[in-house]
Amino acid sequence: MIKYGCDLHMKKIVIFGGGSGLSQILKGLKLFPVDITAVVTVCDNGASTGKLREELNIPAVGDITKVMVSMSNASEDVINLMNYRFKNQSVYNHSIKNLLLTALLDMHGNFANSLPVLENILDIENGKVLPLTEDSVDLIGIAEDGHEIYGENQVTHSLSKIKGLKYSKPIDVNPKVLKAVKEADLIIISSGSLITSILPHLISEEVVKAIQNSKAKTMYICNLFTQPGETDDFKVSDHIKILEKYLGKNSIDIVLANSKKMSSKLALKYSTKEQKDPVELDEEELEKMGVHVIGDVLYKIEDGYYRHDSLKVGYLVFSYLMEGRK
Repeated sequence: MIKYGCDLHMKKIVIFGGGSGLSQILKGLKLFPVDITAVVTVCDNGASTGKLREELNIPAVGDITKVMVSMSNASEDVINLMNYRFKNQSVYNHSIKNLLLTALLDMHGNFANSLPVLENILDIENGKVLPLTEDSVDLIGIAEDGHEIYGENQVTHSLSKIKGLKYSKPIDVNPKVLKAVKEADLIIISSGSLITSILPHLISEEVVKAIQNSKAKTMYICNLFTQPGETDDFKVSDHIKILEKYLGKNSIDIVLANSKKMSSKLALKYSTKEQKDPVELDEEELEKMGVHVIGDVLYKIEDGYYRHDSLKVGYLVFSYLMEGRK
């Protein structure tokens, strides 16, 4: 962790997301003296997580373990062990971290008693990870023609445009999530898939009401690229308009967005082969919407992919917390 003085008040951040987008942000944010509560959806039904859910009737563990590893201060050897996936048939593609949390759920019965054990193993110092709910629940996408698409993985790969979302059954929101939102100094909506990582939090009336009633400002960390079939041609303001359909008008106070043009060969590959384009920062429209813009160079190329610069994002979030709007 970056040291700023022992008398510094630890500001409380609640950040909503899931999977890779949230994990990337937390890698940098955890380095600053802030108290982080990361809230993760538990609807994933693909790959290792899907198999474990089907066999054991448990909530999704994959996004939670991915996010917890990103917050870990354990050694590189421990991190590599946690991320290891088996190659043999009986446990093919299962990661150690997923099996470990599954074992803890079997031993302790719920996330509330299991996650503190895993936090201890992973040496998570300045925060915690909370599931949105303890319930084993699936995400259902509602297509434009009204037909329903069952399962997060199926929604992700659907060829039909999704106009709405719901859960397969009513959920009980984790009361620790609602308490964290009430006590937060800053609420963050993370980058990530709007449909499968972000909006599943916001289709809960309890969560929306808690955010609306919170005294904290709400920040959105915008995606670097559009997502085919989901946010084609979206500018930063378009992302916020979708969020505010669920949260209410003028509910996003600050947006953190990339302000530098991407013109590399990799950006061209994203555009031509994956139909992903850089998200344009349209400051004039955001100003009309009353959103405070923090624009900067937010990307880096990592392992052949564009990713958020974790350290830069963490620094900008921390600076806003300490200094407020400039």
